[in-house]
Amino acid sequence: MAAKSAPKPTRVLVLPHDANPGEDNVLSGAWPDRTLGRVRRAEVWAYEIAEPKAAMLVCGGGGYVSLMVDREGIEVAKWLNGLGYNAYVLVHRLPGAGGHPKDIALKDGLAALDILRKDWAIKGDLPLILVGLSSGGHLAGVLACQAGVEAEGVIIAYAPINANHKDYKAPAGKPDYPPAEKQAFYNDWPIGIAALPHGVPACPVFLAYALMDAIVPVEHALTFIRTARDLGLDLDAHIFGRAPHGFALRDTTGTHAAWPKLAADWLKAKLADQS
Repeated sequence: MAAKSAPKPTRVLVLPHDANPGEDNVLSGAWPDRTLGRVRRAEVWAYEIAEPKAAMLVCGGGGYVSLMVDREGIEVAKWLNGLGYNAYVLVHRLPGAGGHPKDIALKDGLAALDILRKDWAIKGDLPLILVGLSSGGHLAGVLACQAGVEAEGVIIAYAPINANHKDYKAPAGKPDYPPAEKQAFYNDWPIGIAALPHGVPACPVFLAYALMDAIVPVEHALTFIRTARDLGLDLDAHIFGRAPHGFALRDTTGTHAAWPKLAADWLKAKLADQS
């Protein structure tokens, strides 16, 4: 049975900003379907447990125009807590909104990782895993490609990782995504294209996609799979025949209900490799 109110974070950290952080973020809707359509300040919502085995930075989706903070943020964090991991939900600012530059989500993600590593969250040798759903999966992939991040792996689910790039669109000829800053970020950071190696993560990768997804076509995953084969990357991919877009953790009506268990087993194996 779902909780009647949102689980409260153990702490909330306001990330550094170029100017004053601004007002509190105001959520729209009711738990468990709240969203943030305007992010006034970047934050990390910490969901911590005793004796964690690893730390997970969780990036929820929303198409870089909002954030699905419950369905693809808090619910994912609590699932990870149940597996024995600390989880940190990234609330990042949005490209083009309020004059923010194209790479504002990346800047906020890197700021979050810097604070988590240096100040208070990731203690000792606790490894880092990046987890992202939908557009948050794209951001997780981008973060995994940054020098110094040193993630032990990245989980990407139904994310627009490469087929929104201007030269690799699927379906071909689809229009650019507004605002212009959002499309520019996709153009700068396609993930998993062999010809653009700056966007190929070196760490292990877990993919979960829907074969018939009309919002995020499966070509995003297929391109990355081909790249992994050609470059000898460590990549596990699961494509579910009847899954809807945005299946997250709630939709258990098809074979895609198995993906959390598959991801949990992958996490256990990859973290064991590092011990």
